[in-house]
Amino acid sequence: MSQSFWEHEGPMEAQPEVEQETAALTVSADDFAALEERVLRAVNVVKQERQARAAAEAQAAQAEAQLREQALLVEQLKKDSSELKAEREQVRRRVDKLLAQFDALEL
Repeated sequence: MSQSFWEHEGPMEAQPEVEQETAALTVSADDFAALEERVLRAVNVVKQERQARAAAEAQAAQAEAQLREQALLVEQLKKDSSELKAEREQVRRRVDKLLAQFDALEL
């Protein structure tokens, strides 16, 4: 009986290492369903976070635009305030001059 390495008579014996690898690679349907559920939840969380980030970025852009508008308004108000103060000072001087002239008349 000459047998080659590849030929074997009788039932083949399973190699323990191959069985362990096969068992390790085999995933039950429940395990796969649980994994699938976790992946879907992770995808949904990522989608929600992206939407929240986009909303936050839009809100930040809107706030920045409002800030620029307010800064322009503040600058205009400062300019107006300075002009009004200068005008008030000019009116005060004119009134003081008129009061001085009125006082001079009463002497």
